Amino acid sequence: MLPLNATILKIDEESPSIRTFFFDFQFETMNPGQFVMVWVRGVDEVPMGLSSKNSITVQKVGEATSKLFELKEGDSFGLRGPYGKGFSLPSEGEKTLVIAGGVGAAPLVPYAEAARSAGSEVHTVLGARSAGDLLFEKRFAEAGEVYISTDDGSKGTKGFVTDVLNSLNLSVYDKIAVCGPEIMMASVFRLLEDREVLDKSEFSLHRYFKCGIGVCGACCIDKSGLRVCRDGPVFSGVQLMDSELGKYTRDASGRRVKI
Repeated sequence: MLPLNATILKIDEESPSIRTFFFDFQFETMNPGQFVMVWVRGVDEVPMGLSSKNSITVQKVGEATSKLFELKEGDSFGLRGPYGKGFSLPSEGEKTLVIAGGVGAAPLVPYAEAARSAGSEVHTVLGARSAGDLLFEKRFAEAGEVYISTDDGSKGTKGFVTDVLNSLNLSVYDKIAVCGPEIMMASVFRLLEDREVLDKSEFSLHRYFKCGIGVCGACCIDKSGLRVCRDGPVFSGVQLMDSELGKYTRDASGRRVKI
């Protein structure tokens, strides 16, 4: 698929290092948790989760995202997708727990909204470094009850999302969706495993992508060999047992990078 030209309609500054870019068309068939390949002309093409049918939420972390932050309304970038496997939607009457950390809230907020629309009772554990870094708190609250944790204690529970999870009865949930920094997800994974609810969970992985469509194999994960771009980026907790989750990723050359 050739990239579509996406003209920027609006830019929301979510925090000093995170912005949401709204573009001039919608991915009507998008499933929450899928991603798009974003072509920053003259720089690079990188994968990003969709925070709505017509927006991406970007954290400034490298050359491509820094260039995106230079763009203004009326400028454009290329998009192809959506690609990959998203989160599994609950059935009517089921209870859903969303666990979002940092910019990992971006692909989870449309999931929380879709779960609510499907008739599920939705609870969200939303974590960030500080109150000013919390993403989409209002949208999550409109989908259901929200529990907040901040590293510095400026809002909600002081600590991590796992500190909130320790106070919840996880056995009442039918589906558990997780996305955030990998260290956070690894901690959540261990907690869910200890509480014997891992089989209800799904995690969205972040890996280095080249093609984004499952051809090059750059994003294969140990030990299963599953391709994050095609078989994921959302995987069940059971699929990730005895995997590289929380241990290492790989750079552009394929070399292991310790997390």
